[in-house]
Amino acid sequence: MDFVKEFATFLHQNGAIKFGDFTLTSGKKSSYYIDLRIVPSFPHQFRKMIKSLQNLVSENIGFDNFDCLASVPTSGLVIASALALEIVKPLIYVRNKPKEHGTGKAIEGKLRKDMRVVLVDDVATTGISLVNTIKTLREAGAIVTDACVIINRFEGSTDLLNKENVKLHEITNVIEITNLLNKENLVDHQTIELVKKQTGLL
Repeated sequence: MDFVKEFATFLHQNGAIKFGDFTLTSGKKSSYYIDLRIVPSFPHQFRKMIKSLQNLVSENIGFDNFDCLASVPTSGLVIASALALEIVKPLIYVRNKPKEHGTGKAIEGKLRKDMRVVLVDDVATTGISLVNTIKTLREAGAIVTDACVIINRFEGSTDLLNKENVKLHEITNVIEITNLLNKENLVDHQTIELVKKQTGLL
């Protein structure tokens, strides 16, 4: 909780979370915007985030219960790479689209059949990109039962992954972050209501 409180303030101070009217990559409208790609520019905070993710994996999954980390480019790959170094696990990543030259691979790195893979990404929104990645990994013979993100936006990802028999783990979520920012007088109650409405919790 101490990390999340500090992390929420850090995100707000550095413009990694903004409140207003935004259009997401999917075309969906949003009352807030999260961009964790700024975090690696602050190495001390980045390291704390990776350590928190390491604790999440250790407590909720267990290092002995998987063989490899996998990621979706690009923002998730930076996080997964740092985590892989910390926990000394192999890393693979799934391309947004297969290479159009050479071998035409959709997955980079060494993936063996029946390898137990934990998927890592930065933010979970609808969960569609995570599910697409899970399907690609499974088609290649991987076993995927868990996915980890830094922030859950509560916009359908948990339920969508459940349908694929994959459990979604997160360090924090947008409601928790907004409530913490409100306690620090950095956002007002109206902002909390708008975020709850966005998540469907109102």
